[in-house]
Amino acid sequence: MYSLFLKEIKGFLNSLTGYVVMAVFLVLTALFLWVFPMSDNILQKGFADINGLFDIAPIVFLLLIPAITMRSFAEERKTGTIELLLTYPITDMKIILAKYFASIVLVVISLIPTLVYFFTVYQLGYPKGNIDMGAMWGSYLGLLFLGATFASIGIFVSSMTDNQIIAFIFSVLLCFLMWLSFDFIYSFNIFGSFGYVIKNLGISHHYASISRGVVDSRDIIYFLSVIVLFLYMSRLRLQSRNW
Repeated sequence: MYSLFLKEIKGFLNSLTGYVVMAVFLVLTALFLWVFPMSDNILQKGFADINGLFDIAPIVFLLLIPAITMRSFAEERKTGTIELLLTYPITDMKIILAKYFASIVLVVISLIPTLVYFFTVYQLGYPKGNIDMGAMWGSYLGLLFLGATFASIGIFVSSMTDNQIIAFIFSVLLCFLMWLSFDFIYSFNIFGSFGYVIKNLGISHHYASISRGVVDSRDIIYFLSVIVLFLYMSRLRLQSRNW
């Protein structure tokens, strides 16, 4: 499992696509935070915080993470190495977890350079260091859970096809639906008190909650449940080869 985990990381980092994807993420977030004249522009709003990053990053994640996960199983199917992979003396779930944890590591690698934004705002604050540390670390935790959830969705979609482009497109669509569709349905206010239950099914509701800096067990349980669900469906998809 560990060797497969390393293989996935090296495969992504040894390709130009990997660096392009991470560079696009960093450039886009930097432009929205420091250059574009928008409400999240740190220099214009005059507050020592990087909340704009946590508003922008989920939208960029909708493209970044499917780009990371699209090759997980789709490439194996296209090159015909999936059959060889499945003959290894490890379980299907360990294969899935190796690819999944490799995707999370790549997400973390993409996030680490954003700490430069925090350091810059920390220095610019008046007085220096005047920044809500609890809210910031809570937001980073929310981003990690969000990335882990999108990665599980991307792994599942990749296990369904041998075409990386199709895997990317459908991963983006499914992540977007899980992110906003439940809030959209809730906004119509046609389900009465049950509408709040529907809203709780959406990722954005729990991401917004944990990003306030308050770690609620309900949010953690939600993210873990969605992750387990999609990884389990990926396992069912792999097992279907024997049906």
